[in-house]
Amino acid sequence: MHIGAAMFFTDYSMTPAELARALEERGFDSLWAPEHSHIPLSRKSPFPSGGDLPKKYYDVMDPFVTLTAAATATKSLKVGTGICLVVQRDPIQTAKLVASIDQVSNGRFLFGVGNGWNSDEIENHGIPFKSRHKAARERIEAMKAIWTKSKPEYHGEFVNFDPMMTWPKPVQKPHPPILVGGAFPYAAKRALRYGDGWMPHRARPDYENVRDLLPKFRQMAAEAERDPATVPVTIWGAKEDDDMLKRDRDAGVVRVIISLDSAKSDVILPQLDRWAKFVQAVA
Repeated sequence: MHIGAAMFFTDYSMTPAELARALEERGFDSLWAPEHSHIPLSRKSPFPSGGDLPKKYYDVMDPFVTLTAAATATKSLKVGTGICLVVQRDPIQTAKLVASIDQVSNGRFLFGVGNGWNSDEIENHGIPFKSRHKAARERIEAMKAIWTKSKPEYHGEFVNFDPMMTWPKPVQKPHPPILVGGAFPYAAKRALRYGDGWMPHRARPDYENVRDLLPKFRQMAAEAERDPATVPVTIWGAKEDDDMLKRDRDAGVVRVIISLDSAKSDVILPQLDRWAKFVQAVA
């Protein structure tokens, strides 16, 4: 099992290159960057974790920019969106971004995707909140066509384009793995429908540890005629707990992600030093 780390990169955090090098030096598997295009002042949607929305959500940089900086500063560290709000992005342009960063990183990009919780943010992009799941699926299907075909086309309700030519194509074939973020059971079903992995948070109101739901997820995979090995599980959320991490590993989890504060190196590096022993213990 691997351990990765995520950070909301801001103008007051470590730089992406600085954190990426520190992670690679300590044996971490991956670096993840989230995104929010903006936070509407209407604030109709409550923060899923409860309480006030943290400042970093307003301040976060674009993930494709930060992850490109991280990729060029490292040699083996994977870089991933955690998550990319595909429903808020143009699929033709996003397909080029994904292919480009996969080229720049020489095949080290992980495409974590999600459909979002902030209704007013999504609707500012012209997508009705209740339609976001279908819109996201169409965008991903359209991007797969762009990545894998020389003259792709796609015709749906939210995405519609005639045959085109667009390069580069990704280094990874047929494309970078699409890791679908979200809770059980609905995001798990979406992962089985069009993803190459499922990336849930560890705990949600309906369950204390998503690891306990993995047998149900594998049963769902069998019913969907998907080999569970083709939809590996990455759990978002980890503690400095050797027993928990080893249970994750023994349950077949391929990766866990720790969330770091948007802070400078004097705060973050000691945390990474403590985590380094766990990275080696569960490898």
